[in-house]
Amino acid sequence: MKVLLINGSRKEKGCTYTALSEIAKVLESEGIETEIMNAGKMVFDGKVNEAVKEAVEKLKSIDGIIVGSPVYYASPSGEILMFLDRLFGAAEADLRFKPAATITSARRGGTTATLDVLNKYFLYNQMPLISSRYWNMVHGSNPEDVLKDEEGIQIMQTLGTNMAWILKSIEAGKNGGVAQPVAKEKVFTNFIR
Repeated sequence: MKVLLINGSRKEKGCTYTALSEIAKVLESEGIETEIMNAGKMVFDGKVNEAVKEAVEKLKSIDGIIVGSPVYYASPSGEILMFLDRLFGAAEADLRFKPAATITSARRGGTTATLDVLNKYFLYNQMPLISSRYWNMVHGSNPEDVLKDEEGIQIMQTLGTNMAWILKSIEAGKNGGVAQPVAKEKVFTNFIR
């Protein structure tokens, strides 16, 4: 089993990366392979097409996905929004039914608004959302501060444990003959008459 963790930050190893790394440690201790991809930096450097293409390839061999974003102006980074808009357009079928989670990092506020925006990508695509013991967020101005956020670190670790449990439960279900749902063609209703 494998989980792809996507860093939506412009910074390669900042606060969001630090939080994702804490989740990855727990997943790996549960026997689940992880990879952290820095889509935010790639998009910031003008490589959005390359980032999406790389992620689409990775999606073929993963079982779960976690997306992290710093909070900018009480919302996700523009980079992660651009990336997710393109990724879900290109790989909707490869993402469907895969367990997913979102995390945010902030100095102070805007985290719940950011989580709300990010979660909608997964909800729209029939992806089970994985929770922790509180909202999936950490606080700090730099990676060292994030590591001092004991509650935030516990939230990340619990999220890793919960993702591992769900992935193993899905695998056990498949082995026991439980079939994955079949996606139905979407019905679109136009409210303008």
